[in-house]
Formats: sequence, C-alpha cells, structure tokens
Amino acid sequence: MSTVKYSVPSISCNHCVHTIQNELSELEGVKTVSADAATKEVVVDYDSPATSEAIESLLAEINYPVKK
Repeated sequence: MSTVKYSVPSISCNHCVHTIQNELSELEGVKTVSADAATKEVVVDYDSPATSEAIESLLAEINYPVKK
C-alpha cells in the first residue's frame, strides 16, 4: 500500500472535507482518505489500480487542486 499527502489550499470547511473523502473513496484502489480543514491537508492510502496522478486529477476535477 502507498500513502500520499497533499496540500490542498482550497479546503475551507467540513463540507469540503466531506466532499473530498466521499469522492476519493469512490476511486478504485483507494483504501482510506483523511482530509483536514485546519491543516488543509489530504492523506490517502491506496493500492493499484489507483495512482497518485489519478488522485491528483480527481481532486482537480472536483475543484480541490493540489498545491505543487
């Protein structure tokens, strides 16, 4: 299993956290998702077929782009 942590500056409230967790959980291979409005971080544990690129792409698609 792989773990990745992202900085997502557009997280502003618990609704954002809920949306991110729900959307990323639907991605095949994603095991756990933890989003935090206070730190503006998202931590994802995943296995294949999920990839960090696919996770980043989905975050951008739902208007929570990752800060590079």
